[in-house]
Amino acid sequence: MDRIQESASVRVRLPGPLVDLFPGSVRRVEVEARTVREMIDALNARWPGMRDRLCDTTPAIRKHINVFIDGERAKLETKIEPGTEVFVLTAISGG
Repeated sequence: MDRIQESASVRVRLPGPLVDLFPGSVRRVEVEARTVREMIDALNARWPGMRDRLCDTTPAIRKHINVFIDGERAKLETKIEPGTEVFVLTAISGG
């Protein structure tokens, strides 16, 4: 099997307000991950502290953060196929 087939690279799109908190971070990034949990771990390895902004202590994705894969809301255990684009969005609320 060649390296291209072995790759578990996924594309992640991060929200501006999150990127603003981590100098040097970018809105679009590729990471190696097979689950949302692995994706968040990879983001945290690049930008320490990002996991705390995305996950609570239970651990679960924070209520004001949404992760979407193929238009479906994902959880930490959700599997990610190689080449998938993952969207991380912040919830907007108000009255």
